[in-house]
Amino acid sequence: DMVDDEELLELVEMEVRDLLSEYDFPGDDVPVIAGSALKALEGDAQYEEKILELMQAVDDYIPTPERDSDKPFMMPVEDVFSITGRGTVATGRVERGQIKVGEEVEIIGIHETSKTTVTGVEMFRKLLDYAEAGDNIGALLRGVAREDVQRGQVLAAPGSITPHTKFKAEVYVLSKDEGGRHTPFFSNYRPQFYFRTTDVTGVV
Repeated sequence: DMVDDEELLELVEMEVRDLLSEYDFPGDDVPVIAGSALKALEGDAQYEEKILELMQAVDDYIPTPERDSDKPFMMPVEDVFSITGRGTVATGRVERGQIKVGEEVEIIGIHETSKTTVTGVEMFRKLLDYAEAGDNIGALLRGVAREDVQRGQVLAAPGSITPHTKFKAEVYVLSKDEGGRHTPFFSNYRPQFYFRTTDVTGVV
């Protein structure tokens, strides 16, 4: 909305495309939409159309991610809160599968595994009958106290996950040039290991 010169806009677009290409992005193919969010908010039809054009480009250019909807349900718990008169809600992003209202789930990790029933599913303040992989939801859990579930645990279909306290892994440590450590590891160094929404302290 501050540039009236069409040639200047074209020059800026060319520079943006060149910069993208310099960093190995497909600069010649990336859609570039020139517009003004401010003017669109002010009701200017020309710029409102640009917003629609931008969203269409997003829909056309960015592929829809594949979702593991056919696998058993699992959702890492990101946060927990209580709703007065309703119960405890666990929030997170469904990693795989589907969950329907009325289905049983297990609360796994950190504490002893327990079982409960999902009595409500909500996403962006809308009540749903079910949620699937990729959805960010709040799951209302029957008979679960706020302190019985916490960030780092997972909600999962009964019998689909077995918790473990030990496993073998091959570790690749980033070099300094790759953005990793500048100094070596020493005995008794205590690194943090991150697993979905939880972190665990280890010892070298």
